[in-house]
Amino acid sequence: MKAILVKNYDGSEQLQLTEVPQPEISPVDILIELEAAGVNFVDVYERSGVYSNLQLPYIPGKEGAGVVVGKGEMVKNFAIGERVAFPYINCGSYAEYVAIPASQAVSLPAEIDFITGAGCLLQGLTAHFLTHDTFRLGTGHTALIHAAAGGVGLLAVQMAKLRGATVIGTVSTEIKAQMVKKAGADYVIRYDQEDFVVRFVVAESVNKTTKK
Repeated sequence: MKAILVKNYDGSEQLQLTEVPQPEISPVDILIELEAAGVNFVDVYERSGVYSNLQLPYIPGKEGAGVVVGKGEMVKNFAIGERVAFPYINCGSYAEYVAIPASQAVSLPAEIDFITGAGCLLQGLTAHFLTHDTFRLGTGHTALIHAAAGGVGLLAVQMAKLRGATVIGTVSTEIKAQMVKKAGADYVIRYDQEDFVVRFVVAESVNKTTKK
């Protein structure tokens, strides 16, 4: 199969398209023919050697989506031909096929395309952790979300609103501001034009006055 292989830690030139053997599966694995792979900052950190816990050479990629084309004899919860996505594996999604434990995959509904399925899970887990676990947002809370137009940021804005919080997002351009407003933010701060601390205090004061 074709795969991106990293043989040495360094820059993006280390990403080499290579022919490698198709992965074998264990009794608890599924073999996925990938339709899309997520690209994340952690992939860059690993390739550059900032995170050097992967044994060279390795195939990058933490998340992806595709179709189950093989499964181990102990796998009961997925069928051949089923659409699946996975949010976080050790590595391996920059390839035509990947073998992962079935417990690390989720079924992908027909209304969600492969690209969305591959691109939202790792960032979605981060956003969910921040809005539900690090601090459980709810009605009466105000969430200040930096980089609100980024992958994690846009999801965090939507999750915070669903939990009933007032959302203030910071961005650096007007295009990003419109994206964050569309995602549901109550206030958007252009930190390239004004001090977000001052604006946050003003926005919070207005919010509290409005609710009285």
